Amino acid sequence: MEQFDQFLYFLWNHPVLTGMWLVTLLAIILYHRRSGGQAVAPQQAVMMINRQNAVVLDVRERKEFDAGHVVDAVNMPMARLKQRLVELKKHRDKPILVVCKMGQQSGEAVRTLKESGYPDVYKLSGGITEWKAQSLPLVQK
Repeated sequence: MEQFDQFLYFLWNHPVLTGMWLVTLLAIILYHRRSGGQAVAPQQAVMMINRQNAVVLDVRERKEFDAGHVVDAVNMPMARLKQRLVELKKHRDKPILVVCKMGQQSGEAVRTLKESGYPDVYKLSGGITEWKAQSLPLVQK
């Protein structure tokens, strides 16, 4: 209890630092909310792929994609995503699951897809790194 009292004492006596911390925390939360789409865990992604025929869109570069990717994933590197969106038109009625290395770039891809009229788009939480950590299967070339 004494540590908590010291913490409150610190917050009370340092309003500028406390305010900066709160503003930073709020900015981080807002950034993650706006950074695109709903995140799904790897197990949810597997269910979406198996039950809803979700299309896996891998936005990593070709070299990383060839090193290991989800079965039947479509590779469209983030740098060329807007130019290649036409290739996804045949999948417009299916859920699209965006995958990147660590789950950070996929938010931007989700936003791009939603702006282009794809309503059912999700990002893989933790990216391919989390997929590997859960020992889920990967295809390698």
